[in-house]
Amino acid sequence: MARTIAKDHEEKRGQILKQAAKVFATEGFDRASMAMLARECGISKANIYHYYESKDAILLDILDSYLKKLRDDICGLKATGTPEQRLRQLIGAVLLAYQGQDHEHQVQINAMGALPEDQQNRMRSYQRDLVRCVSDAIQACAPDTVGQDKAQLRGVTMSVFGMLNWYYMWNTGSGTKAREDYAELVCSLTLRGIQGL
Repeated sequence: MARTIAKDHEEKRGQILKQAAKVFATEGFDRASMAMLARECGISKANIYHYYESKDAILLDILDSYLKKLRDDICGLKATGTPEQRLRQLIGAVLLAYQGQDHEHQVQINAMGALPEDQQNRMRSYQRDLVRCVSDAIQACAPDTVGQDKAQLRGVTMSVFGMLNWYYMWNTGSGTKAREDYAELVCSLTLRGIQGL
C-alpha cells in the first residue's frame, strides 16, 4: 500500500527549505550533508529523505521557489500613477521582497552553479524577467533619453540592482521603514542624480 501524504507535508517541506537555505548559506552547499540538514531541521536523516531525495533536489527547490516568487511578486505588481511613481513602487517592492530572504539570496549567489545547466537556465530566466520588468519601468521614465540607448538602459538597470543588492549585503537586519527610505534614495539617484537629492 502506498504511503499517504500527511496534511502538513507542504508546511514541513517549507520548513526544510528555510533551514537548508541557512545551512547552505553559512556552511556552503558543497560542505553541507543530508545529515547536517536533518540535524538543523530537528528531524532524522531518514525523515528528510521522505521529503527530498537529495541535497541537490533541496537546492533546486530553494532557488526555484525563491526566484519564481520574487519574479512573480515584482512583475505582477500593479503599480499605479506616473512612470516615476510606478518605478518608486517597483524598487520599494524589490527591497521589501528581499526582507527575510537573506539565506536564500546568498544561496542564489553562491550555489546556483551547482545546478545542472538546464536548471540554471530556468533560474536565470526568472532573473531576466525581473530585470526586464525593472528596465521597462526605468525606460518609461525617460523614453527619449535612456530609453533610446539599450546599452545605457542596461547600465542604469544593473546599477539599480547593484544598489539594491548592496543594501541586502550590508543591511540585512533592517526593517520595513529603513528599506522604504533606501528605495526612495535609489529612485531619486536614478531619476535625478545626486543634485536631485
